[in-house]
Amino acid sequence: MKIEKSPYALSSAVFPVVIAVALLWVIQSAGVLFELPLNTLGVTPRDWSRLYGVLTSPLVHGSYEHLFNNTLPLVVLGSMVRYGYPNSRGKVLLLAWLVSGAGVWLFGRESVHLGASGISHGLFFFLFIVSLLRQDKRSAALMMIAFLMYGGMIMTIFPRDPGISFEAHFFGALGGVVAAVLFWQRDPKQAEKRYTWQDADQTDAEDPLIGNLWQQAPYPEATFTDTSKSGEGDSNENGGLHTPGQNHQKQSHQSQRGTNER
Repeated sequence: MKIEKSPYALSSAVFPVVIAVALLWVIQSAGVLFELPLNTLGVTPRDWSRLYGVLTSPLVHGSYEHLFNNTLPLVVLGSMVRYGYPNSRGKVLLLAWLVSGAGVWLFGRESVHLGASGISHGLFFFLFIVSLLRQDKRSAALMMIAFLMYGGMIMTIFPRDPGISFEAHFFGALGGVVAAVLFWQRDPKQAEKRYTWQDADQTDAEDPLIGNLWQQAPYPEATFTDTSKSGEGDSNENGGLHTPGQNHQKQSHQSQRGTNER
């Protein structure tokens, strides 16, 4: 019997992301060891001869420190997108990659822009916006984890440090927002677990332990009589409620009254 593998598997979400980030470290190490001019793979705004940098700039970094700062966000956010959105994860990555690079090439400052931080910002903003659109438990949980760890990315899309390409951050975030708006319905929502007490059909069913005892009177020996009709039965001052104890008290009172009359 063949067991169907769930698309929401954490191991299959994390492992490819770790391999991809490890490849970035291999590229950076090769550039340092063999003195390769990796900066030629970056984006130079409005330079047609460097338009290929739109595709290659996320693969190279200015230093090991630069790559180290991007490693954990790429692993965490990339794994979240792969885990939570198996049907749209490839499209999200592609949009964040291309919009970030194209935006820098069109509107960036005159410099060489390197690094994958634009992609990490795109993944973060995708998780943030798509959770607002979907409003399901899985999306909300992923968004809260991402916001707790990298909520500061909301501020890094604005210019702060001249040495940081805020343009890549801004347009990467824009790509993530566009991806969320386009693909938020591509992935099925997690089915909500329901309990028996939530079903309307179960409200009239008898409890398996006590049956219908809850519907019975608390004092079964008590009976009610209609005192509005004259000449029917005995009634008392309590509105016609008779109990065996009251009958005994009435008989004793009549017997005592007869003795006094004698």
